[in-house]
Amino acid sequence: MSDHYIRLVPTDPSWQPEPEAAAAVVAYVASLFSGPGDAVDEVKQTSYDRVTLIDAGMDTERITCPRCAGDISMHWLGDLVRENGTSFDHLDVAVPCCGAVVELNTLHYEDPIGFARFEVSALNATRARYELDTNELARVADLLGHPVAQILAHY
Repeated sequence: MSDHYIRLVPTDPSWQPEPEAAAAVVAYVASLFSGPGDAVDEVKQTSYDRVTLIDAGMDTERITCPRCAGDISMHWLGDLVRENGTSFDHLDVAVPCCGAVVELNTLHYEDPIGFARFEVSALNATRARYELDTNELARVADLLGHPVAQILAHY
């Protein structure tokens, strides 16, 4: 059986919330899956010491360059992760398509991924509308004190 995650990360990769704000977001996200017929295996927060790749699992299939719009091989990203691990001191890389130096978080990923020092994740959540809508994401951002991005992951 596979697992599905809704992963919420700050839009600034280095930003981390206050503990009270993080706890409020966890409680709020859990409440979104508490209606009749709704369920979630777990909602948790994770803080990282360094900026960490927050991937989409098997859903990420295509990457393009923000400078030249050229395709970037998934193998290139895989090699980068194998070489450096999933945590980074800086996100600047030279892309193989045109050689431009760009930040990893500015590449265009067919299914969004992120880079963050904090995330809230919901494991195997079910409800009529799986992902969080615009209003729910705005509420998460308000509770957290920072804008967020949503990453849907499948492993």
